[in-house]
Amino acid sequence: MMVNTDDQAAPGDLERIRAFLNTWLIPNDTRVATDRFRGNAVLRELRDDLRRVVEGTAPTDPTLNPWVRRLDVTPQVADGVVRFRGNGSAGRLLAIVLAALADGAWARLRACPDCHWVFYDHTRNGSKRWCLMTAGGPNGRSCGSIAKVRAHRERVRQST
Repeated sequence: MMVNTDDQAAPGDLERIRAFLNTWLIPNDTRVATDRFRGNAVLRELRDDLRRVVEGTAPTDPTLNPWVRRLDVTPQVADGVVRFRGNGSAGRLLAIVLAALADGAWARLRACPDCHWVFYDHTRNGSKRWCLMTAGGPNGRSCGSIAKVRAHRERVRQST
């Protein structure tokens, strides 16, 4: 996938979550869903649930609350700031997600409706929908432009 990740990087530790979610992708050359994750089953299950939340196919609370209990992630207050603590790789990743939910950054993590690439929406009004509007290289996909062309062609077809 030829995506400029600098423009799509999430702030702070949330970038680790974005990279984790993008271990599942749809490469431009094959357009076939590919799982590049090599970790354990618990991490894969967490990734898949987090992807469903980001993609909007699963609700946040009923999806994440069982993970909070399962991984025993707890809030801790230090110097007047609430931080989340989790044990193990999955617990630490979930703690990052919970911190992002608490500070509002999670709401700006989006999945492209076409290629499902997860990106961070840096736009002022938080309305970015697609990973890219222009191709990110010679093999890059411009999901936004493709969607707009598809919608235009459909409107033209319906008007004739």
